[in-house]
Amino acid sequence: MGRCKMTSPFNSPLETGIRTLAILTAVFPRSLDLQHLVYFDYLVLHSGDVKGPDSLHTPVPLRFGELTVRRGLIERGIFLMMSRQLVERLVSSEGFHYIATDTAGAFLSMMSSRYILKLKDRAEWVAGTFGESTLEELQALERSFFREWSTQFHSIDRAGGQGL
Repeated sequence: MGRCKMTSPFNSPLETGIRTLAILTAVFPRSLDLQHLVYFDYLVLHSGDVKGPDSLHTPVPLRFGELTVRRGLIERGIFLMMSRQLVERLVSSEGFHYIATDTAGAFLSMMSSRYILKLKDRAEWVAGTFGESTLEELQALERSFFREWSTQFHSIDRAGGQGL
């Protein structure tokens, strides 16, 4: 009998697509480029790192490296949401931007789990707190994450790797 391979729901296109949809709905009618979405996705998940509401995901050590792998995950999620007409891609002289469609808010409002409600809350908080941030300001924030990550790494290294 063959085994059925189960795909993890974590960081799947569906999960990242729903998070992206929540972010785009929170900033609507604005559109965002992919790099803003990468930063905002991290901030939605780890809002506690920037003195916001409690983070959606557990604050595991060395989580700051997530920013380096997040872009491809978010792109796949955007494409899934575009295939369902929940996100639209706009082309301008600055490149691609993404915007929630008119049906995105109604789609999200049909979801009512505790996690989704917290996700929408964090997306609203990120939109209100960082919605007008430039890429340069978000990059400075990322550099502060990297400094924090380096400090964590050095602490583990000095402990002989026993901090894990």
